Amino acid sequence: MKLSQIKTHLENLTEVNFLLPSGTAVPAHFHVTEVGQVNKKFIDCGGTLRNESMISFQLWEAEDYDHRLGASKLLDIIRLAERVLDLPDLEVEVEYQGDTIGRYGLEFAGSNFLLTARQTDCLAKDKCGIPAEKPKIRLSALAQGPTCTPNSGCC
Repeated sequence: MKLSQIKTHLENLTEVNFLLPSGTAVPAHFHVTEVGQVNKKFIDCGGTLRNESMISFQLWEAEDYDHRLGASKLLDIIRLAERVLDLPDLEVEVEYQGDTIGRYGLEFAGSNFLLTARQTDCLAKDKCGIPAEKPKIRLSALAQGPTCTPNSGCC
């Protein structure tokens, strides 16, 4: 979800709720301790130089159980960060403390922001020795006669 989409959703809400991928709610007394741009410059395993930029929100909770961050206050924080940091309209990732700092994607459903699981991936499978997916063959086609030959990749 891009920053502009978050702002649009916040304009129509009074309270802010985040749900973890398990469906468990982030406690209502959370704080947004950071809004910023994260830039990552790296070389993948195939030797390709890559640049990645995203907006990052950090959620944190303390023992101030009466704290509630309203939608308009979060919108004010985002607008201040946009102005001061000159933030572009990028995808947003959310950091939240579990057993370690978790990094999540973000979606919206109903009146809740959903923290979505992110996965690692190889960006250079063709250069990294990762085999291409084997072709799928219908078993019914095999009944009509042999279609596999040695070195065809179907077996």
